[in-house]
Amino acid sequence: MKIGIVCYPTFGGSGVVATELGLELSKRGHEVHFITYNQPVRLELLSNNVHYHEVNVPEYPLFLYQPYELALSSKLVDMVKLHDIEILHVHYAIPHAYAGYMAKKMLQEEGIYVPIVTTLHGTDITLVGSHPFYKPAVTFSINKSDAVTTVSQSLKDDTLRLFDIKKEINVVPNFIDLDKYNHTFTDCQRGMMAKENEKIITHISNLRKVKRAQDVISVFNNIQKKIPAKLMLIGEGPEREKIEWQCMQLGILDKVIFFGKSNEIDKILCFSDLFLLPSETESFGLAALEAMASGVPVISTNTGGLPEVNIEGYSGFLSNVGDVEDMTKNALHILSDSHRLQAFKNNAREQATKFDLHKIVPLYESIYEDTLSKCLML
Repeated sequence: MKIGIVCYPTFGGSGVVATELGLELSKRGHEVHFITYNQPVRLELLSNNVHYHEVNVPEYPLFLYQPYELALSSKLVDMVKLHDIEILHVHYAIPHAYAGYMAKKMLQEEGIYVPIVTTLHGTDITLVGSHPFYKPAVTFSINKSDAVTTVSQSLKDDTLRLFDIKKEINVVPNFIDLDKYNHTFTDCQRGMMAKENEKIITHISNLRKVKRAQDVISVFNNIQKKIPAKLMLIGEGPEREKIEWQCMQLGILDKVIFFGKSNEIDKILCFSDLFLLPSETESFGLAALEAMASGVPVISTNTGGLPEVNIEGYSGFLSNVGDVEDMTKNALHILSDSHRLQAFKNNAREQATKFDLHKIVPLYESIYEDTLSKCLML
């Protein structure tokens, strides 16, 4: 198949999953075309089966905000015609599904029919999409898609609750390439981050308010009072200054390492003993899955899709949003006994195998094939 993928080319979960999906599809013999405004951050290698097409938005003083949706839909039309793309897979309802539908209608005027598969990732539904200004457009875009998927059952339930959806929604969870998490790093590299007797606690996010990074600091502060530990914070965002000040006030700034955006997440996770994810909401929790793939147990909230990923008492523990004391108790329970810690690490890795890309990507292939066959019957 010749597949066009539209996504945000960022470090965020939707962009990462879309890019990894495209790369795996290319390995399985499909021709994949990424169509977006920048080359996706995980798209390191272009090949005969992987192509990137940049969407340029001309600057016109007439517009207060430049019309990306218009530029994207026009680019989609051109790329479908130039490369004979058979199906479009758009990630996020707006603006991508909206632009995809406009491209589809323009192509139909020329006798070209290209179906659209829309994958909903979370904030396009729970935050942006449910806003009264955007809700009609999101509802329209989802219902006009030829196939719709969500990354968790929780997100499917939210979508059906918030919108008047007429389309069938398939749950296809996010995934991970477990082969990339067969680490060969040496113990001496761990010594660059922490002393031998210190536990390494990790948090990865874009440090937005919804991630509740201040809870991360509070939980870690409680942990380090009982057990020698270091905290590794990976990511950049608007809450960074607040949590740096919080660390300073608590007197633990020397025990917290701010990495910012990092391309060495696998190394840091490899040496981690515990992962903290106290988010207010998570449609799936890809960061938690990445940690588990590295054999790191997870302390998370019980919101959104997290209970579908992190299994209570097995791969880690789940707490109510904001319940710092319960998270601390669960963290200390895991960390205080070396045999228990190792058991949780083994369980975390085992749980992650359920989301291996070799199990999930064929589900997308099946949806593509089913969608194309239905279109041929029209």
